[in-house]
Amino acid sequence: MEDIKQYMKSVGQKARAASRVMAQADTATKNRALTEIAAVLQNQTARLLAENAKDVATACGNGLDEASIDRLRLTEKTVCSMAEGLLQISQLPDLIGAISDLSYRPSGIQVGKMRVPLGVIGIIYESRPNVTADAAGLCLKSGNAAILRGGSEAIHSNQAIAACVHAGLRAAGLPETAVQVIATTDRAAVGELITMKDYVDVIVPRGGKSLIARISEEARIPVIKHLDGICHVYIDDEADLDKAIRIADNAKTHRYGVCNAMETLLVAQSVAAKVLSPLCKIYLEKNVELRGDAAARAIVAQMANVPQMKAATEEDWRTEYLAPILAVRVVAGLDEAIEHINTYGSQHTDSIVTENYTKAMRFLREVDSSSVMVNASTRFADGFEYGLGAEIGISTDKIHARGPVGLEGLTSQKFIVLGSGQVRT
Repeated sequence: MEDIKQYMKSVGQKARAASRVMAQADTATKNRALTEIAAVLQNQTARLLAENAKDVATACGNGLDEASIDRLRLTEKTVCSMAEGLLQISQLPDLIGAISDLSYRPSGIQVGKMRVPLGVIGIIYESRPNVTADAAGLCLKSGNAAILRGGSEAIHSNQAIAACVHAGLRAAGLPETAVQVIATTDRAAVGELITMKDYVDVIVPRGGKSLIARISEEARIPVIKHLDGICHVYIDDEADLDKAIRIADNAKTHRYGVCNAMETLLVAQSVAAKVLSPLCKIYLEKNVELRGDAAARAIVAQMANVPQMKAATEEDWRTEYLAPILAVRVVAGLDEAIEHINTYGSQHTDSIVTENYTKAMRFLREVDSSSVMVNASTRFADGFEYGLGAEIGISTDKIHARGPVGLEGLTSQKFIVLGSGQVRT
């Protein structure tokens, strides 16, 4: 344990020193680092896949569930996406040093705000090796240093990606210690990281609810987080039903083990029979288990050659399945849909399908989530899709960052004052 304490202290000290260098780095240097890392990732694809195969084989041998293995597995496409994400980040405006809201005060001074890095960001995540590249890129562009602690199941993948990141940093003349990936799988390292307030400025956990809950409870450092992704799609009685079916299908079945997948489908009573009939057939063809309220089950019971829908429990409305399971409820209309979402949702992502502008605007205003959508799949709640280049996570908090956390979420603002000799009297 003493060795872990000393190791983590050394990591923290190096990160703090590197953060000062990163805060001073100019845009061209940071962008070069990003493009160099992207090139190395592409050139090292075969090695990355080979290292990832070790992790996948171990995970399968340990009986890891299918959704977790899906999140763990790298392909040529995902490596390409990591590189593309870094290139997109390099093309984004550099926020650091930007001055805004300058105004003169009666005293003659000018008061404004300057955007600055947060400093050292600790990121704790499970399964997904692509987070290593995404987090490194966003932290670099926003002038921060990063301490990354991936899950033990992805140790080979993360270390291989870290080597690519370090090669890119060296090529750009930046310290390798600007991005450090914890080399030990000892869980004690997490306990140290979340209490190193002298060296770490903010913690971002990405993973299961138990991990995030533990970090939120034990951290002595501010945490940017979301606990659940209980996402809804509401099909309104004035929806284009073809559009609604495409969206509800995609929101659930595009990928199951992701936080922006739909977990509960709400359907207006007057269109429920029309929309549930084709949707249920689609879901059953894709082996999605349906759990519905009495009204939804009654509709399905009248359908030919379709198994009975299971009865939904109160707990189903509060569950993030991350699996091919969907809760279905028939509601009277918009008011009941909004009430359901604000009661059972996790303030992550919710969408309405409607052709009624007034209803759409009400949904946007009254649903209290970090991403609220009209006529779009919840799967778009993602930093890459939002034009952030990538994301470091999703925040459902209401202070500082909310929704997908990109460059702006990894910065803060400080007040600046420009004077010409004024003194206060």
